[in-house]
This record gives sequence, C-alpha cells and structure tokens, in this order.
Amino acid sequence: MRLSTSMIYQQNMSSVLDAQSDWQRIGMQLASGKRVINPSDDPLAATQLVSLKQAQSQNDQYTMARGYARQSISIEESVLQQVTSTLQKIKPVLVDGGNGTKSDADRASLATQLEGLRDQLLNLANSADGNGRYIFAGYNTEKAPYTKAADGTVSYGGGGLPLEQQVDASRTMTVGHTGDSVFNSATSSPVKEPDGSVQKDIFAALDKAIDALNTPIAGADQATKDALQADVDAANRCLRNSIDNVSQVRAELGTNLKELDTLDTIGSEREITYKTRISDTQDVDWYQAISDYSLRQVSLQAAYKAFNDMQGMSLFQVIR
Repeated sequence: MRLSTSMIYQQNMSSVLDAQSDWQRIGMQLASGKRVINPSDDPLAATQLVSLKQAQSQNDQYTMARGYARQSISIEESVLQQVTSTLQKIKPVLVDGGNGTKSDADRASLATQLEGLRDQLLNLANSADGNGRYIFAGYNTEKAPYTKAADGTVSYGGGGLPLEQQVDASRTMTVGHTGDSVFNSATSSPVKEPDGSVQKDIFAALDKAIDALNTPIAGADQATKDALQADVDAANRCLRNSIDNVSQVRAELGTNLKELDTLDTIGSEREITYKTRISDTQDVDWYQAISDYSLRQVSLQAAYKAFNDMQGMSLFQVIR
C-alpha cells in the first residue's frame, strides 16, 4: 500500500479531532450534569427519557387538575353549608305557619319571613366563584342558573350536565353540580305526598306556602282553610326532602375531597419515582465521568504530540 504525506497528515488529524471530540463530550457531561445530552449519546436511554418525561408531564397536569377540582368543590361545599343553614331557618317558620290558630296578621308576618329566606336561598343558588362563573349552572357558567319572574316564580335555566374534571388517568370527578340536582331533586327515599307523588322543587313549594300564608283565613270556609294548610304542609315535606338532598350532595363533595387527597398522595409518589428514574437514566456518574475526562485529556495530549511529531516528517526524510 502506497502512503503519501497527505494521507499520513489526514490520519493524524482525524485522531486529534476524534480525541478532542471525546474530551469535549465528557466535558459537556460534567458541565451539565447529564450523561445523555444528545440522542446519539445513548439511543436506548434517550427513548426511555422521552417516555418518562411524557409520563411526568401528564402527572403534573393531573396534579394541576386536582388543584382546580379541589378549589371548585371547596367553593361549592362552602355555599351548600350556607344553603343548609338557610333551609334550617325555614323549617321553624313553616312549622309555625302550620299552626291553625295564627291570626291573619301573624300569617302575613310569617309569609314575609319566608319570602326573605326564599330570596336568600335564591341568591345562594345563583352564587358565583371568584372568576364570575356561576357555581350551579353546569356548563352554562356565564349565565345565572335561576331567574325570578315578576310574579315571584323561580325557574331554573342552567345547564343539564354537571361540571366534570379528569383528575387522574382513569378518574373523572364531578366538580360542580347543576342547580337542578341540588334544589330541584330528592334522594332515593324521599318523604312522599298523600297521593304518592314527591315534592322536589323547593322554590315552587315555598312560593305556594308564601301565597297560602298571605291568604286571609278569617271567615273562610273549612275547605279553603284545609287547602291552604295543605300547601304549607306540602312545603314542609318538600323542605325535608331538600335538606336530605343537599346533605347527600355535600356528602358526595366530602368523599371527593378525601379522594383528591388520596390521589395527590399517589401523584406525589409517582413524581418521586419519575424523578428517580429520570435521574438514573440521564444524570452523569460523576466518578466515572471525571475518570473518563482525565483519560480523554491524556489521549488528546498524546494525539497532539503525535501530530506535532509527524508534522515535521515526510517520506523524503525517511528515504534520504
């Protein structure tokens, strides 16, 4: 094989460049603290890192989602606590209104109290969070779910589906109930009317009770008195159904909050696992890297020396 001066030069230059590249690569690992900087450094490890970082990112997203869910559930629970308090205040007024010995003036006074509590309940049903989104409107969060007509009738116009949030890979949770499921529903074992029906709409029941208490009974026949009394009694039964239903919703919210705590604990453990695996796969072994850096430095210096020694030689000098 024929060797030329240029060929010898190129071979020595390649050795120098290779040694320099290896030395710089180890230097970058030491500077960054990472063993895998480019996919070419370790293709298998690079592939594993992509999967691990995707899983870590997804876990972070679920952590944020649980934070949002906890905030929404906590706000709803706080409002429902006030709703329960208001419903409890309505109870003695209806009981008092069911007393057939009350005068028309007393009944009118009770109706006024009931009206105020009904309006207070309506305001709670139209509660909004800190961002102006209505809590009990389902997905129609930009519009108040309940409206009050000129005649005092209250109607629901919010969404039909509750707000849901995916809080983990296989768990979607209700984070906002519709007003219809809170104020216009009953549990699976409600107090029934004499005809077997179930009063669910607390606003409609209160409206009837208010009208009944505002209606004078002095001089009225017994049939009229019985009909008015029936409206007050029906409101009382509906109130019991409403209290039970709100309590059931609150129990669900409490269960969801506990589950979020459990999922947060699991998510934190996952985060530690992902960080550990990413570190084991990506981070540099300092002892090995320092040793390799020193070795590559010696190799580079040797390559420089060999190149300098060969630079002053030629075939003419060898055969002279």
